[in-house]
Amino acid sequence: MGVARHRRAWAVVSAVVLVLSVGLAAAQDIRFFRLGTGTTGGTYFPVGGIIASAISGPPGSPPCEFGGSCGVPGLIAVAQASNGSVDNIKNIASGAIEAALTQADIAFYAYSGSEVFEDFGPVDSLRVIASLYLELVHFVVPADSDATSIADLAGARVALGEEGSGTLVVAESALGAFGLSRDDLEPVFVKPDAAVDMLVSGDLDAFVLVAGAPVRAIDDLARRLPVRLLPINDAPAATLIAELPYFTSAVIESGTYQGVPSVETIGVGALLAVSAEVDADTVYGITAALWHPTTLGLLANGHPRGGDIQLETALRGLAIPLHEGALRYYQEVGRIGSANDGIAANSPDPIRTSPAPVDLDTPPDMPDWR
Repeated sequence: MGVARHRRAWAVVSAVVLVLSVGLAAAQDIRFFRLGTGTTGGTYFPVGGIIASAISGPPGSPPCEFGGSCGVPGLIAVAQASNGSVDNIKNIASGAIEAALTQADIAFYAYSGSEVFEDFGPVDSLRVIASLYLELVHFVVPADSDATSIADLAGARVALGEEGSGTLVVAESALGAFGLSRDDLEPVFVKPDAAVDMLVSGDLDAFVLVAGAPVRAIDDLARRLPVRLLPINDAPAATLIAELPYFTSAVIESGTYQGVPSVETIGVGALLAVSAEVDADTVYGITAALWHPTTLGLLANGHPRGGDIQLETALRGLAIPLHEGALRYYQEVGRIGSANDGIAANSPDPIRTSPAPVDLDTPPDMPDWR
């Protein structure tokens, strides 16, 4: 009888140890993945949040085919607010995050260590998973402003974006095309939501924001205060596109924002970038999850720019090399050829035509987005 009790006791202990071991193994399988986005008033933040949710596969989630997670098993992705593209890439370089949304031009500057990254140095660990959608340059003024051109902003109080944002880089380039610099203004460096409040209160004359339209901050502003968008067209637009080859001419259509007529501007691609230090299998799984039909549905329903995120445009205007995990996925689905094939430096129409295959280790030259 004592022996039987002893055996039963050991059976209970063994069962407890087994349960604890399984639980410990499950806990060890959890991997956190930090995704840098942008300010809460921009487009990166909501789109990044959808992507983070879609690529996550928390332990215990029902299978994808039964309405559960279609993400990477064991991966928990967290979208983090940030100052924007420059800030995001510096955080990837430091290991503070694993991936981020960024403007294509900023990604190129970071990888090559040029322009805004000249002092910081090349971020040669930067890789890309996909091109997502086109970001548009917004110069916002009150509807009753005397300014009809960016050139008219001389002496004005203008919010150019935060230090560390892609918006600030583009804003200064745009000002230059109109013969201005920040020294010709009363520059302000604040987040979009703060710029909106300052414009409404009369403490600001204009602000700049580069993001996929419609931008929540500007959409909210247009409901509080009649506003206009200043055009970027003709000779200044041509100058900018020549100097910033990742940019293309674009139009913000009437009706995008309440009471705001259509206006010509320029735009740049938004990329999903990642550290080369993330292992290939994880990035392969993230890429597959990104292009899963469930994710595409979430994106299309979750943000007006979400519907622009398509596998057919994933390789257009890439500024930096693909991560090897993403490369493997695109090879398997037939989007590109072997890793040794090159990419055309100047596709005749890279927004609308399929790209040539991508070289894993060598970033493409600046492509012609026109």
